[in-house]
Amino acid sequence: MATYDLTPRIAPNLDRHLVFPLLEFLQEQQMYPDEEILKAKIELLNKTNMVDYAMDIHKSLYRTEDVPQDMIERRVEVVARLKSLEESAAPLVAFLQNPSAVQELRADKQYNLQMLNDRYQIGPDQIEALYQYAKFQFECGNYSGAADYLYQYRALCTNSERSLSALWGKLAAEVLMQNWVVAVEELNRLKEIIDSKSFSSPLNQVQSRIWLMHWSLFIFFNHDNDKTQIIDLFNQDKYLNAIQTSAPHLLRYLATAFIINKRRRSQFKDFIRVIQQEQHSYKDPITEFLACVFVNYDFDGAQKKMKQVEDGNGSTMPLRDEFLKNARLFILETYCRIHQRIDMGVLAGKLNMDYEDAERWIVKRIRNSELDAKIDTETGTVIMEPNHPNV
Repeated sequence: MATYDLTPRIAPNLDRHLVFPLLEFLQEQQMYPDEEILKAKIELLNKTNMVDYAMDIHKSLYRTEDVPQDMIERRVEVVARLKSLEESAAPLVAFLQNPSAVQELRADKQYNLQMLNDRYQIGPDQIEALYQYAKFQFECGNYSGAADYLYQYRALCTNSERSLSALWGKLAAEVLMQNWVVAVEELNRLKEIIDSKSFSSPLNQVQSRIWLMHWSLFIFFNHDNDKTQIIDLFNQDKYLNAIQTSAPHLLRYLATAFIINKRRRSQFKDFIRVIQQEQHSYKDPITEFLACVFVNYDFDGAQKKMKQVEDGNGSTMPLRDEFLKNARLFILETYCRIHQRIDMGVLAGKLNMDYEDAERWIVKRIRNSELDAKIDTETGTVIMEPNHPNV
């Protein structure tokens, strides 16, 4: 299973906090020894302010109640810094917690800044303190507080670079709280900014698109949207170019989305060409499965790849059953397209199923009008209905 684990490739493109859910998942799947995962967690936590959590993991890893002196000193530092930032941001936080005062704010940021300065003696220093306080809250693992403060900071901020940074932070916080609907909105806002002509250099634009696609995986595979949005984003020319240039491992997720989305067959042929082009730079059982079925017509190879997905790699996929059902349908459709009469035993082998399960499964496909065929039970064959084009 660990052979095809993409965590080491994905992690450098994620915020440090977004790597925690991945490590939790690997721990649940028991893909690596527990000790390795716990050490990785401590290494991640050392660069954040989640000191208490790091201490708990250290105690669990080394089975001791004692923690290193540097962790204790770090905790004192974090608490002192939090208190200092809290005091600096206090006037603005108090204003934002007053509903009648907040009603005075308008869409015009310059007016807001002038009004805050004149009436409440709140200036740029306090607004900057709110950003630092929100960021610190995020680093401490208080994602809800960070999301609220970052939202309010963006309503007051006039620095476009800082505003963009706050938007990334807000997206990360919503993902970590699993607020998928809000996360989709923030993702679309970010995409709009990244794709705008006024965005910084083309190199930064490509890098930002790669970050955005990595972060979006959390949303697309958890948000109930039929997994079509991943195709809408990843399959755009600009984003597909970024994948081919710098992140070919993302092809696995796009391949999965195409396999479980039969409604997107019109874009599918072009994607198969991309899979073919990128085989030298990235391949795994999912992308190789598509190459076997649609490029090489190697049904034995496809069956082996599907077995690999089912046995090992597949257990890491929340959409495993849906994936396997549609993968079998791909094999069935393609195999039936090039044969007129097929032995049921042979077909069961290609589908990686036993004879009776395969027969029931094919009967269901025929009844649902997903396959234009009939079954001859005496000879144990599937007979394809000739499909004559209407003149």
